[in-house]
Amino acid sequence: MRSVRQCSRTACGRPAVATLTYVYADSTAVLGPLAQHAEPHSYDLCVPHAERLTAPRGWEVVRLLPEFEPLAPSRDDLLALADAVREAGRTPEPVAVTSATAVVPEPAALADAPRRGHLRVLRGTGPDVTSPDGAV
Repeated sequence: MRSVRQCSRTACGRPAVATLTYVYADSTAVLGPLAQHAEPHSYDLCVPHAERLTAPRGWEVVRLLPEFEPLAPSRDDLLALADAVREAGRTPEPVAVTSATAVVPEPAALADAPRRGHLRVLRGTGPDVTSPDGAV
């Protein structure tokens, strides 16, 4: 599915409909339809920013299209959306339980241990664990 590019202007979240490029040698700003791919030295603009574009003094603005309108979803976009909805609606296939994936019940001692959120206290038997009477 094609991602929607946003306007390059700061704090503008509207979808881009035009691409602005500069020809510095000719002191010209060219505003045309939205480019296929985002380029590092061009700017994507939404409808309001494309319509209000002005150039610095002495520069010329070339508008390749008189009006810019948001693009309607293409057939590919609609098919991709339908596929995503269909995939999300499928029921998961049952997984065969093997000895490696079998759920092992908790020992009674661990089930009685105090719990805090998703963490639990485990009673260990390692060398740095002291017994209740203080012996190591």
